Amino acid sequence: MKPPEWRPHADADALVQSLAEALCRHAERAVSAHGVFHLVLAGGATPRALYAELARRAAGDPAWHIWYGDERCLPADHAERNSVMAETAWLAASRIPPRNRHPIPAELGPEPAAAHYGEALRGIGEFDLVLLGLGEDGHTASLFPAHDIGAAPGSPDVLAVDDAPKPPAARVSLSAARLGRAGRVWFLVAGAGKRAAIVRWLRGEPLPAAHVCGREETVVWLDAAAWPDRPPPVF
Repeated sequence: MKPPEWRPHADADALVQSLAEALCRHAERAVSAHGVFHLVLAGGATPRALYAELARRAAGDPAWHIWYGDERCLPADHAERNSVMAETAWLAASRIPPRNRHPIPAELGPEPAAAHYGEALRGIGEFDLVLLGLGEDGHTASLFPAHDIGAAPGSPDVLAVDDAPKPPAARVSLSAARLGRAGRVWFLVAGAGKRAAIVRWLRGEPLPAAHVCGREETVVWLDAAAWPDRPPPVF
């Protein structure tokens, strides 16, 4: 696997501004190339800030399709659902039509929801761009250490997770193999709490996040607080 590009920024605000600009540029290129832009969203505080910035820029139109890397098995309108956060921060006011927004039906429970989302993805080629977070233990989406993350060839596109170490235990996640078939994979990492996981990743430890690499590029976008004490030039 090609190692990721590390792209640190001075602070979280600079990170979000740079991310939003790059995402909108990439969307334009994808739509120009093949008429559609397939984007996978992540949950978390840094993605929420990005979505708010995308809303401010009025990003998104009927050529965009929105997917999710993972979801908690909670009621469909629960505030801790990734889809609810994204709708509130950005999508509900965007020009992306509801039919193009594809939440994971995690309220059905892990197994039925995984089967349903796997069927929804049938016939969908590689994603143009996948956004992912990074947990303090090195997990990404709902792919946790010491669990099957679906990295092996032939793994299903969607995994049912019923024993996640973080509550809620019941979740649904795209597999590492499906996420890694994207053209680009971008990790969004901010805050000093993520620094230890970044150090482990740089050391080459087999964190779940390290198993997800885009076909064309893998970029870890960081703020200065998340970067260890040997930073390269800051963007």
